[in-house]
Amino acid sequence: MKKLTIISLFFALVSTLSVASEVNIFSARHYDSDIQLYEKFTAKTGIKVNVVSGKAKALEKRIIEEGADCVADLYITADAGRLGAAQSKGMLQGGLSSAVIKVAVPKNFRTSQWVGIAKRARIVYFAPERVTGAELTGLTYESLADPKWKGRLVIRKSNNIYNQSLVASLVKNNGKKAAAAWANGVVSNMARTPKGNDRAQIMAVAAGEADIAVANTYYLALMLSGKKGAEQQEAAKKVKPFFPNQDGRGTHMNISGAGLLKYAPNKANAVALVEFLLSTEAQEHIVNNTFEYPMIEGVSPHPLVVEMGLDFKQDLKTKVASYGAKQADALEVMLAAGWK
Repeated sequence: MKKLTIISLFFALVSTLSVASEVNIFSARHYDSDIQLYEKFTAKTGIKVNVVSGKAKALEKRIIEEGADCVADLYITADAGRLGAAQSKGMLQGGLSSAVIKVAVPKNFRTSQWVGIAKRARIVYFAPERVTGAELTGLTYESLADPKWKGRLVIRKSNNIYNQSLVASLVKNNGKKAAAAWANGVVSNMARTPKGNDRAQIMAVAAGEADIAVANTYYLALMLSGKKGAEQQEAAKKVKPFFPNQDGRGTHMNISGAGLLKYAPNKANAVALVEFLLSTEAQEHIVNNTFEYPMIEGVSPHPLVVEMGLDFKQDLKTKVASYGAKQADALEVMLAAGWK
């Protein structure tokens, strides 16, 4: 009996050591460069990183269905709205509030349950031969509803999470009633029924189908890099970026981020990985492969992003946690406006 007890304790210890040497990620990010980053973390720490990749909604469904049996430690995804929704559904737990994380990440880009690892800006692109400097002066997200843009604007569908977070920020800053009126104006100004991804909006402006578009900054840099082919590279050269709300709260900022899952079996390793992702080495790797903005200070974005301008005023007033909190209101006003 004593021998069996010792053997049982031995296997329990081995099992504990095995779990302690790994961290499990459910990732909705689709970058091969992220895998390279996890390999660097393993080389430094000896902690193995196991990754399950998939669409955000599918991963969230699995996390909820598996409950306490879910072996994932971190949920990594793009957009604070998704992380906020995960938090509201009880999928996450506190614990991402170490001293390293608090120093690295500004308060408006984190909560105790999830934290930003890279920033992205959602801005306006314009055709320089068809949009005058006077039209751009003082341009805000709010002024996209101005009738002067009627038939000149392209933007993605209302079910796009980036748009939902943008509209959520307008609900937060201006109120739901004002956001509803804005959504009506934007729909009236659309040059076509929404379709395609962010790159498709930029392509539409380049092709003359519209004069202005709304899209995230890293898409233009990706197109300019040539990684999406010569056609998209040439199209990207035909448009110019503009950073709205420079005279007010600043340009709308969002994040890619990591959330600590409720039943994480390797919590300490998960926190260690997040801290590594916020190191200078990791941040340089991220920005030079995904064209996002660094989350920490002292790291320069990719040269193609630098060319778009670094002196713009970021919205550091609006907490990105509000994107999840106001997501339902945002979708409601968009659908009520007939935003497809």
